[in-house]
Order: sequence, then C-alpha cells, then structure tokens
Amino acid sequence: MPVSPRKTRRPRPAAPAAPLGPERIEEWPDDEWVVRPVPGAAATKAYRCPGCDQEIYPGTAHVVVWPNHAGVASRRHWHTVCWQRRLQRRPG
Repeated sequence: MPVSPRKTRRPRPAAPAAPLGPERIEEWPDDEWVVRPVPGAAATKAYRCPGCDQEIYPGTAHVVVWPNHAGVASRRHWHTVCWQRRLQRRPG
C-alpha cells in the first residue's frame, strides 16, 4: 500500500531568531551608556520610547540603552533618532 506524501514530509526547522546588533559604549555629558541596536526583524514586541513617549511598534528598528554602571535591568528601548537627539529636547 502506498504511503501518503503528507506523512513522509519532514517538519521544517524553525527560522533562527534575528541577531541583535553589537553593543557599544557611548560617552555622553550625562553618563556612559551601553547602546545595542535592535534590527526590525528582531523587534517582536511593542515598547514605549522614553524620549517621545510614543510606541515603538513591532518590526521597527530601534536601540536598547542602559547606563554602563548599571545592569541590564535598567535598560530602555528608544527610537534611534530620539536617543541621538535626547539632549536637545526641552524638559517636560
């Protein structure tokens, strides 16, 4: 009796997760910061940008930032442009 082709198909392996960008240290007047770029393919959740208080949608490339002296528990997700211009913004 012939075997159904559906039963002989092998499941495809899961696609590997998109890699995060390399961490780098940036020195700013207010502190040293660890900055890690997140490509859009790796951005699977929504986050709130502390720079503009707008949502970073899934699939949007952005950066994850935390103070160099603190751990990753204090990391925040920023729009890349908001992070680059954060010292130029008016308070409040």
